Amino acid sequence: MKKIKISILLVAACCSANLFAGNEDRAGEAGASQLLINPWTRSVGFGGANTASVTGLEAMGLNIAGLAFTRKTELLVNHKRYLVGSDVSINSFGFAQKLGESGVLGVSVMSMKFGDIDITEVNLPEGGIGTFSPSYTTIDAGYSKKFSNSISGGLGVRIISESIANVSARGFAFDAGVRYVTGDNDQIKFGIALKNVGPSMKSSGDGLSFTEINDNNGVEIQSTQDHRAAAYQLPSLLHIGASYDFYLAATTDSTSSEISSDHRITVAANFTSNSFTKDQYRIGLEYGFKNMFMLRGGYVLEQGTWFDSEKRTSVYTGPAFGASFVAPLGKKGTTFGLHYAYQMTESFEGTHSIGIKLDL
Repeated sequence: MKKIKISILLVAACCSANLFAGNEDRAGEAGASQLLINPWTRSVGFGGANTASVTGLEAMGLNIAGLAFTRKTELLVNHKRYLVGSDVSINSFGFAQKLGESGVLGVSVMSMKFGDIDITEVNLPEGGIGTFSPSYTTIDAGYSKKFSNSISGGLGVRIISESIANVSARGFAFDAGVRYVTGDNDQIKFGIALKNVGPSMKSSGDGLSFTEINDNNGVEIQSTQDHRAAAYQLPSLLHIGASYDFYLAATTDSTSSEISSDHRITVAANFTSNSFTKDQYRIGLEYGFKNMFMLRGGYVLEQGTWFDSEKRTSVYTGPAFGASFVAPLGKKGTTFGLHYAYQMTESFEGTHSIGIKLDL
C-alpha cells in the first residue's frame, strides 16, 4: 500500500509539472529568483546533478526526500561569494534531527546581502543622501521519512522575505520529493522533486506612496497616493534525476552481501523543467576515497543553447567543481566536514562556496 501511495505521488508530481512546464517566452515574469539558488556547497560542485543521490540536510536544496538519510544530527554552515565582483554574499545555516526510526526534521535559513546602495532621487541622481541595503531571507522547514528500504519521501515549506528600507514582500512556497533506491548495495538511485510551488507575491510599503499637490481655486490640497504593485509568480520547477555508484576493487561480505571498497565513483544526471526559463540538463561525476576525500565536477546545459555561451540566458557558463574533506571525530560516527565549490560564470569572476558540516 505504501508503494502504491508513493507511485501516485510521483504521477501527481509529473502531471503538476506539465501545468507550468518550461516556457522561455515567460522569462522575466517571475519573481523571487533567489529560490533558484542552491546555497549548499557539495551540490554546487556537482553541478546540481545529484537530485537522486543527495542526502542529509543538504537535500533540502534539491530533493527533500534525501533528508531522510540523516544519520542522527547534522549542523551545516555555508558562505557563498555570489558572482564575484557584484558584492553579493549568501550565508546559510541548517539543522537536521532524526525523529524516531525513520523520520527526520530539518530547518534552514538562507540570507542574501547586497551591500550598501546609494539612495538617489530625481534631483539627486548621484546620491549623497544616504544608503540602503536590500535583504532577501528564506526560511525552510521540512520533514522526510523512509517508507521502506527502497523508498523515501518528504515535504517542505519555505517562507520568503524580500525587503529594502520602505518596501517589502512576503510569501511562502512548498517543496515535495521522492527517492527510490535499488541494486546491489543501493548502487542505483532515482529522484524526483517539485520545488517552489506557491501563491503569487506582491510588494507593499511606504516606498510605493507619493504626495500629490493639487490647486483648487488657489487652495493647495495635498493627498497621498499609492502606486499599484503587480503580483508576480514564483519560479516553480521540477527535478528528475538518477545516479549510479561504481565501486573499484570491491569485496563482498559473505554474510551480509554488502559491498566494501575504498574507492567510489558516482555518475549522476538530472533534468530540470523550469516554469519561466529554459529547461536544463545536468551531469556530474564524483570520486570518493574511504568517505574521507571527495572530488567532484558537473556541467549544466541549457535547452536550445547547449555549448554555445552566446545564446545562454543564464549567467553560468556550465562547468562547476568541488572537493570535500571529512574527518572522523571519536568512535560514535561523529564527523567534521569541510567542503568547497567553484562555479564558472559568464560576466563575473565565478561563484565561490565554502561550507562546514558537523555530523553528530
